[in-house]
This record gives sequence, structure tokens and C-alpha cells, in this order.
Amino acid sequence: MASRRFYEGVLELSPSDARPNFDFDGIWYDLGAQQIHLMVLPNPDQGTERPRHGGRDRHVALAVADWEKLLARLARAGIPHTTSRSGRRAVFCRDPDGNAVELIGPAP
Repeated sequence: MASRRFYEGVLELSPSDARPNFDFDGIWYDLGAQQIHLMVLPNPDQGTERPRHGGRDRHVALAVADWEKLLARLARAGIPHTTSRSGRRAVFCRDPDGNAVELIGPAP
């Protein structure tokens, strides 16, 4: 699963062992009381053109503690991203499976 490298390597999330044994592959990540569930299933958007800017697409928004470290990890991993059009300290990128992710830094 290509996206696993993104969530674990770039975003530094750890897999959860709470995921039940389903009849399809996947992985869960705990984020405090919340979770991200990645599922290996047929893509319902196959052939659909997605907006280039992730802020114009459905997405999950995650707060990050260290803004400069995040930007360095995105650059090191070669992850293309766009900045928030609102002027906030936020970037939008896509994981290798095309899911849009907003990463929000602390106020300067």
C-alpha cells in the first residue's frame, strides 16, 4: 500500500493494532480520539478528474505541531503541495492513492 509510506514516513503516524480482521486489506491510524482508516478497495472515483488544489476536494484536515519540520519532510519526499488560498498556515497535498490531505500549522 503506497499511501502507508506517506502516513508513516512523511506524517510520522503509527499504525493501530485495533483494526478488526476484515475481508479486505487496510490499516488504521490513531489520532487521539479520532482515527484515519485506509482501505484497499476498488476506487469509486476511477476515471474522475480531481481538483488540482486539495482544498477544492473532499479532504481530511490534520494539525501539525512543527510547521518547518513538516515542510522539510514534504520536500524531502518530493510530495507536491499547494498553499491555502485563505492565507492560513496550511498546505494541501495528496497521498499516493489520491486522497486529499490538509496540513495545518500552528499560528506564527
